[in-house]
Amino acid sequence: MKHSPKPHSYFTSPTLGKLSLDQVISQIISYLADDPKSSYRLVIGSDSQAKLIDHQKLTNFVSAIVVHRIGKGGRYFWQNGLIIKTHSLREKIYKETTLSLELASKLVPKLNRKLNGTKNWELEIHIDVGRIGETRNMIKEVVGMVVGNGYTAKTKPESYAASSIADKHT
Repeated sequence: MKHSPKPHSYFTSPTLGKLSLDQVISQIISYLADDPKSSYRLVIGSDSQAKLIDHQKLTNFVSAIVVHRIGKGGRYFWQNGLIIKTHSLREKIYKETTLSLELASKLVPKLNRKLNGTKNWELEIHIDVGRIGETRNMIKEVVGMVVGNGYTAKTKPESYAASSIADKHT
């Protein structure tokens, strides 16, 4: 794995393979259209893991987009490839949160344009912090970042997009 200052330009779907952001948006729109009477939750979360790469301790960041048909399952897409040196847990959590917010700022306007105002979904940003453990002192800060950007924030144990799905691919 090579050191990379930017995430890959593609997402991976467990069933569809590599997709561009526009293809992910098309898949989300198609999934929403399959059952228009259902309610949906669109979730973005990021996680990271320190790894030894080329004899350096670097952190690999992964972001996930989840489209959850409430009560009826869902689909997800993940993006890997941002590999940088981090110096503290605080820096790592801030970077995870920032990556999720950046992804939301790219995804939401495009999705809204393509759906022409039709909205049967809510957006949440999942943050990999919780009331137990080292991250408990950061909850107010990172939730404030998310809410300040106009999104709903979820933390552990409700932050499955970050703590389960993105974590699975770090």
